[in-house]
Amino acid sequence: MPRIQHRFQTPPPADPIAAARDSSLALRLNIGFFLRQLGIFIAMDLLLLTLAMLGIFLYAENRCADVVNLVAIRGVPSADTIAWMEASDYTITALDREPEGLEPPYLPRYETEPGLRSWDVSSYYTIEMPNGGQPYAVTVDTSGIFASMYWAGVVILICQGLSLISNLFRGGRSIRKVLRPIQDLAAAAARLNSMAHMSKREIESLAGELDKIDATHLDSRIDLPPTQKELRSLAQSINEMMDRVNQAYSAQMRFVSDASHELRTPIAVIQGYSALLDRWGKSDPEALQESIDAIRGEAASMERLVEQLLFLARGDNDSQPVKMERLDLTDLAGEVLREEEMIHPERTFLPRWGEDPVSIYADPGLIKQVLRILMDNSLKYSPAEGRVYLRVSGSGEQVRVTVQDEGMGIPPDGIPHIFDRFYRTDLSRDRKTGGTGLGLSIAKWIVERHGGWFEVASRPDVGTRITAVLPALREEENAS
Repeated sequence: MPRIQHRFQTPPPADPIAAARDSSLALRLNIGFFLRQLGIFIAMDLLLLTLAMLGIFLYAENRCADVVNLVAIRGVPSADTIAWMEASDYTITALDREPEGLEPPYLPRYETEPGLRSWDVSSYYTIEMPNGGQPYAVTVDTSGIFASMYWAGVVILICQGLSLISNLFRGGRSIRKVLRPIQDLAAAAARLNSMAHMSKREIESLAGELDKIDATHLDSRIDLPPTQKELRSLAQSINEMMDRVNQAYSAQMRFVSDASHELRTPIAVIQGYSALLDRWGKSDPEALQESIDAIRGEAASMERLVEQLLFLARGDNDSQPVKMERLDLTDLAGEVLREEEMIHPERTFLPRWGEDPVSIYADPGLIKQVLRILMDNSLKYSPAEGRVYLRVSGSGEQVRVTVQDEGMGIPPDGIPHIFDRFYRTDLSRDRKTGGTGLGLSIAKWIVERHGGWFEVASRPDVGTRITAVLPALREEENAS
């Protein structure tokens, strides 16, 4: 099919009322954030201004207190000394009148009676002392410290203004980002509405891209030019869907390939023994019996494999029946243990559970199947002299059933894959064990169907411990 040049028309504009409503909401939120930050800055500036004024007052008051205390000890200085003192940030002036000013509530410790204050914070702070009939005034120059604080305040205000302006734009972007899902939802509805207005060429363009994807090219994806904004979201959704389809299709192909591989060996064995019977087995009783036994064994293996495949297929389709009822897990474990002891009298089994019942709400047949799978695996992959432990315990809202062996163990890199279908570790790839690699997959489906999970611990040449954790019986389930 020739490539079609993609050319899309501009979609109809969205509802102007909805667009104005979104813009108004973003504007209100942005103004609210701006006013809140402005209020924080104003409160902080008032606090800093108060602290600055208080600092100037304390500084000037303490300087005056030092001079007043010095005068109280040495007396009023001479003219030469006063001229030298004027080189500092304070001056001492003799008064020909009574002291004037205010008496503030805060007064430091003086050696003499307190004086009266007057001030202009931007330039001076004065204390006039009576001094026993010889009044004088101490004036501290505050213009320097006031100028420093003034320019520091200017710098702070400039920084706050820049911060407000930058946060105004950043806040707008953040609000639009938060509102984007709502806008995308509205845009999606608009796109659905605009599909009716799309030209035939645009629809054929997307259809042409879809025609390129088939079962042999599931990794292909739709790639539209950036100018086609109307369909890019739709194409992205289709690409994500194709990713999921590709993963499911790959898993299905692996499953079919593994199932075919597992069936190929018993079929080959049956065909081989059938050919043996056809040639000379009819007249050889030993060959005849060997062929019959082998064919029956392989047929039984195929039957088990097909049953397991059907079980997993029903599980994938949610058609596997699960009949939940109240049951005692210790009784069920004891039943499985007696069956295994009957089938394998030469093996050593060590049960571990108490006398109190461990109740769960589950399907007895499926849970029994899980126990059999775990027990069979322990027997297959451990030596004849190895012991097999079966434990049942319950604590709180969980019930645990554990099967542990003293077998070959599982390599660390193989533990995450033991529940994959047809997976068998390199140490266990031997048809003599009779395994198909589906048992643990079936057990995992059953346990998860009952709301539980598996815990696995294993070390090569030491053994494996697999624990199925199931939810304990709840009160409403017990009542039913």
